[in-house]
Amino acid sequence: MRTIYLNSQYLPESEAQISIFDRGFLFSDSVYEVVSVLDGNLVDFDRHIERLARSMAGLKMLHVPNRVDVLAFCRELVVRNALIEGVVYMQVTRGNPGDRNFAAPPSDTVPTICAFTQQMALVDRPEAVEGISVVTLPDKRWGMAHIKTTQLLYASLMKMEAKALGADDAWLVRDGFVTEGTSQNAHIVTADGVLVTHPLDDQALHGITQVALKELAACEGITIEERTFTVEEALNAAEAMNTAASAFVMPVTRLDGVQIGNGKAGPVTQKLRDIYIEFARRSAI
Repeated sequence: MRTIYLNSQYLPESEAQISIFDRGFLFSDSVYEVVSVLDGNLVDFDRHIERLARSMAGLKMLHVPNRVDVLAFCRELVVRNALIEGVVYMQVTRGNPGDRNFAAPPSDTVPTICAFTQQMALVDRPEAVEGISVVTLPDKRWGMAHIKTTQLLYASLMKMEAKALGADDAWLVRDGFVTEGTSQNAHIVTADGVLVTHPLDDQALHGITQVALKELAACEGITIEERTFTVEEALNAAEAMNTAASAFVMPVTRLDGVQIGNGKAGPVTQKLRDIYIEFARRSAI
């Protein structure tokens, strides 16, 4: 049984409980982060904590957790759960004001902080070679997609819809342009080898893996364009890929039933995945 972190306590998962009046439960008034774990170490931890603080600021949430404290409980969870490869999920809610009320709770309301580990393969995955299939579906989320909130119902519904259509996942589309995947950032590679990635605006999450990958790609001499791209452009791209903490760099080889490139992970995608894994192992703490 996993050990869970909840408000400064380490508990068996069967004993971890929150109040029914917690605003995370009632309103999805909460933010979260997912940190990769490789070889028992946390990948790109500081960028995740910086984004957690930005997300909380975007929702005007007070009492941002201290980096040292978060690092300590994440590391302790990795040790207690003997996690070698997988992720640590952490969530901060606005807390329990004692009753249900749309208005902001008193400023001294203590936030709820919880975290748990999930074991999963990150490096050795067959789909990293074969690629995954994606369908495009309408993006009907709220207009603050850059904030990493737990308000994930629409994205979850679209992932379910993609599965029902026989695909692995979905890319969300607004006004003809791809914004992002259901839980990943979406990218394409043009015929002349340019990596096209969504700009850091409020239409898509500012991906931690996405940001790291842009830096690594630039060091490798890969040209990067931060701009939106259409579904038609993606269908005609040389390569396509997703990035996420739980998938690193994942090739997309079919889009709306159309084969992308040669139907396998392309050379740019393979290179980016390799250098990202090398970076992750080298820099994890």
